[in-house]
Amino acid sequence: MSDARKPYPARRSERSRHAILEAARALIGEVGYGKVSIEAIAARAGVGKQTIYRWWPSKGAVVFESILALSQDPQSEEIALPDTGDIEADLKLVMRATAAEFADPAFEAPIRALTSEIVNDPDLAAQYHERLAGPLEEAKKARLRAAQEAGQLAADADLDLVLDVLYSPLHRRWLYRSGPLTPEYADALVDVTLRAFRP
Repeated sequence: MSDARKPYPARRSERSRHAILEAARALIGEVGYGKVSIEAIAARAGVGKQTIYRWWPSKGAVVFESILALSQDPQSEEIALPDTGDIEADLKLVMRATAAEFADPAFEAPIRALTSEIVNDPDLAAQYHERLAGPLEEAKKARLRAAQEAGQLAADADLDLVLDVLYSPLHRRWLYRSGPLTPEYADALVDVTLRAFRP
């Protein structure tokens, strides 16, 4: 057999990995996280169950990886928030995008599943913080520090508290489905936060 016709294991593995992540997201959207099993994911992806367990230790880990694939792995490239020099405009752009993402059914179902899994799985929670939440939080703080240096935020503002005031209401509304995640709501959160932390 010529080299051109030989199977390429790395390419085949990447196809299988992509199929597994797509299958996990699709099944969660169709039947809900509680009814999804590793066996069902394997069957939908056309792979053996052991293929999944070779790469991921649990269903929650597969779901987490599927979310990273949607939003791109933070380790693959540097994360940075937009910086036009106008903190209000930049935060409104980011918050509108965040609200739209949480309202998107393709993202909403797996992130809800991951949120519930993290509560009961300390290892998954640590991985989530290391690979996604932590890098995103540092990127947000870097943009807020630039705003402090530009005199647009109080120099002594607690940046953890700024992020809590900005994001927690959105997360609460999404978690409890207590209201729509509209662009207007996202803008209002930015307005309230900046009023609280302006110089």
